[in-house]
Amino acid sequence: MLWLKAFHIVFVVSWFAGLFYLPRIFVNLAMIPADSTAERERLLLMAKKLYKFVTPIGALAVILGLWLWFGFGFSGGWLHAKTTLVIGLIGYHVWCGMLLNEFASQSSIKSHVWFRFFNEVPVLTLLAICILVVVKPF
Repeated sequence: MLWLKAFHIVFVVSWFAGLFYLPRIFVNLAMIPADSTAERERLLLMAKKLYKFVTPIGALAVILGLWLWFGFGFSGGWLHAKTTLVIGLIGYHVWCGMLLNEFASQSSIKSHVWFRFFNEVPVLTLLAICILVVVKPF
């Protein structure tokens, strides 16, 4: 069980690193002038590679989390709240993929300010999950 926990934590940390950085790339993409094609293509390439890299890492984090939950029988309201946040995080990850496609097709109309707020979602989610896991308030 300790090995599973260790690998779950490693994959969660890695997934969050990607979810922290990808929206930062979106901020930069939203700020690029229309005539800056090379910079846009470079940032798009970085974003696409990062998204492809962190998607299986996120999947492994979720799979290991489910294995821990169902394999060892953790229970409590805190776990259900955490699971709800993780489902939201999966939705956020998918949304990032959709936003990336918008940038690739040059149909994104959101401002860099919107992406700055969007970038804070995983930070707040991580804070809430850590409190739930460590404190187990209910």
